[in-house]
Amino acid sequence: MNDAQKNAIKEHEHVKESAESCPAIFIAAPASGQGKTTVTAALARMLRRRGRVVRVFKTGPDYLDPRVLAQASGQPVDQLDLWMAGEAYCRQRLFEAAREADLILVEGAMGLYDGEPSSADLAALFGLPMVIVMDVKGMAQTAAALVTGLAGFRDDVRIAGLIANACGSQRHRELIEGALPASVPLLATLPRDEALALPERHLGLVQAEEIRDDLEARFDAGAEALAAGGLAEALLSLAPVAFTPAPSEASTPPAWLAGRTIAVARDAAFSFIYQANLDLLERMGATLRFFSPLADRALPTCDALWLPGGYPELHASGLAANAALRDDLHRAFAADLPILAECGGLLYCLETLTDVDEQTHAMLGLLPGAGAMRGRRGCQGMQTAELPEGPVRGHAHHRSQAGGTPEPIAHGRRQRHPAPGEAIFRARRLTASYLHLFFPDNPVAVARLFGADTAVACASEASRTAPTLDPTLDPTKECHA
Repeated sequence: MNDAQKNAIKEHEHVKESAESCPAIFIAAPASGQGKTTVTAALARMLRRRGRVVRVFKTGPDYLDPRVLAQASGQPVDQLDLWMAGEAYCRQRLFEAAREADLILVEGAMGLYDGEPSSADLAALFGLPMVIVMDVKGMAQTAAALVTGLAGFRDDVRIAGLIANACGSQRHRELIEGALPASVPLLATLPRDEALALPERHLGLVQAEEIRDDLEARFDAGAEALAAGGLAEALLSLAPVAFTPAPSEASTPPAWLAGRTIAVARDAAFSFIYQANLDLLERMGATLRFFSPLADRALPTCDALWLPGGYPELHASGLAANAALRDDLHRAFAADLPILAECGGLLYCLETLTDVDEQTHAMLGLLPGAGAMRGRRGCQGMQTAELPEGPVRGHAHHRSQAGGTPEPIAHGRRQRHPAPGEAIFRARRLTASYLHLFFPDNPVAVARLFGADTAVACASEASRTAPTLDPTLDPTKECHA
């Protein structure tokens, strides 16, 4: 036996010994719009009210749902995505959560078998039993037939039960329950009640910070409805799932950003921020200073800037009115500070933005071009940003368009379609695109993007923390912006 084989055996034995066990369920549905987030939030609140620690995860690239779920659970909520983040990242996050949680909830995306990789792929990989949430309005026995079909579609996925959303009456419940096979029990129902549903707008749920008190009432009402049949006790008595740490997870990246301060826009207009991105910047030594382009009159002293996505189209007049901050941002641009502008940040950097009421407002003008909303049609899809600093995986999701922009330096690389993805623009040290980047995919490239020392440029691609999967996989519909 050679040294490599011996080390592999030792590593396997160490991983096995360090496993953490915790009850866990994966909340899935046959399609979008079935009430997954409503049910997941109600479950988290139900158990939190009993003094339990509930760690919640959201699959796929999503900014709004995690903040709702964080409020409901009182705990941070991370994304799990096999394509964007990689298996090692997901495995480690689950392992760390199992150390402290009484229950882990993972909310899926779209239908449970939709996409490559799908929610079912993630659940199967980590041995998570799936609970189906289904809007049963307008059907009874048919709901049981659909769930039975979902349960038998793949033999590596275990369906632990059904939560029937929008159930009309006790008789409605009885009809569904009587038609279900014994292997797929009806765990609970939620009544048809608008007071339980979570408010939405054009890119998804309304931001949690805007309706905090309203959400509290909805969480509590949902928790009471789900608790009526002893669901909490049933979940906590589930057989624990064993979670192991990532065997080859990269160590903490070097402090490539030590001594650098990054100013991060964060307010009602700019809030699409992965907590994992903030965590990585701090792990690389950066000091983060948050500011509000809506309210602050001056930019914090900084070495680099991040203008994330959000809803600038809902706050365009306020952004246009803040001339003092606009002047500061122009000075930062002229001084060649590294600036990353993503989606809403890109719109803010253009010359004008036409909002949802078709009113046009002056923006920063750091890039030529005009942004405008385009109704219900939009663009979404997982893409790799082909940056000069290195490739970084991410996604696009927008219902606006940018016209009159300069020639891009590159485009995002789609996963299953040969057409160019989102345009990537660069002016001086400003990098702007509709793409939202997932920083942990390539810390080297991110460090360089925010102005790390040129020595970082020599770092090997082996430093990437997220292993790549089949590059042809793409979990969402693609379109050309």
